[in-house]
Amino acid sequence: MSWTHTTTSTTSQQEQQELVQYLEDRFACAQACTECARACALRASLVDPGGDGEQELVRRRGIMCAEVCDATCRMLSEQNSQDEAGIRTQVGWCLSVCLESAQVFDRHPGAEQTADACRTCAKACGEFMATLN
Repeated sequence: MSWTHTTTSTTSQQEQQELVQYLEDRFACAQACTECARACALRASLVDPGGDGEQELVRRRGIMCAEVCDATCRMLSEQNSQDEAGIRTQVGWCLSVCLESAQVFDRHPGAEQTADACRTCAKACGEFMATLN
């Protein structure tokens, strides 16, 4: 009898730890998305809309990354958003957009912090996606 109780208790503790890890990673991802969205929106606002091709790419990439990160943060922040497939798709999209954006920002002098914010967000998205497996 005590063996069954111990097994049930251990399973319950493991499930609780997994839930805590899931929630922590979800919050960290949402927070990184917020910071990345802010950095990308700022970067986009600093680029001249009538600039050359590379500047236009930086501006468009900043806007797109800000929008994707903002949407991801909102999805992760909503309590009723528990559709795992939808969450996985959105977070995976955010991860990809952030990595692509970081590469663009790496080529633009002065955008190093924005590139770092994108990489940080992509890392947080990847860590959160690992808890979904």
